[in-house]
Amino acid sequence: MTSKQTVWIARHGNRLDFVNPEWFNTAERRYDPPLSEDGLIQAKELGQRLKQEKISHIFSSPFLRTIQTAHEVAEILDLPIKLEAGLSEWHNPHWMSEKPEIHPRELLVKNYPRIDWNYSSFMIPNYPESEEEVNQRTGEVARKLLAKFSTDILLVGHGASVLGTTIGLIGKNVTVNASLCCLVKVVKNGSTWDLELNGDTSHLSQRETKVRFN
Repeated sequence: MTSKQTVWIARHGNRLDFVNPEWFNTAERRYDPPLSEDGLIQAKELGQRLKQEKISHIFSSPFLRTIQTAHEVAEILDLPIKLEAGLSEWHNPHWMSEKPEIHPRELLVKNYPRIDWNYSSFMIPNYPESEEEVNQRTGEVARKLLAKFSTDILLVGHGASVLGTTIGLIGKNVTVNASLCCLVKVVKNGSTWDLELNGDTSHLSQRETKVRFN
């Protein structure tokens, strides 16, 4: 592994159910909403922000909103998307009445051709899941990814997984400003990881005034 490596960690853009809460009442997959229109704009802006960076791999949670966010970035960076279930949303029983059903492969193949279906996830989340468990899961998967991939990478996840992966890498508790489509930058210098960007949203034309996780 090289002595210096950068891990970019991003949260997905705005969700349709944040904009239109009624969507949840009739949705087939209630816990897997797509991005809203402004969320797609945020995702494109994230891609433009990362255009000049030396990212070699994009890993995304398999939820639709993270895939859509990663897709916009991947289009700009001309990279495939690896779906990593270890980056999934927190399976919080207070948010979800049952294990979340995400969009199946046959519905994703047509619209998201950049998905690399040869990639296999390191971890699969359990339901239900405590806050400690999601932090352990996301931190561990970040470390597993870095044990295999030694170049600069991008992780696209959720509020909880942005927090968990960041803490999992730097090895200490930190308050992460995990607003929608934010960007965290963690850089490896020798044997230590330094937090260089914490929830940066300077690339966005539309920002959250209040951070929402669910």
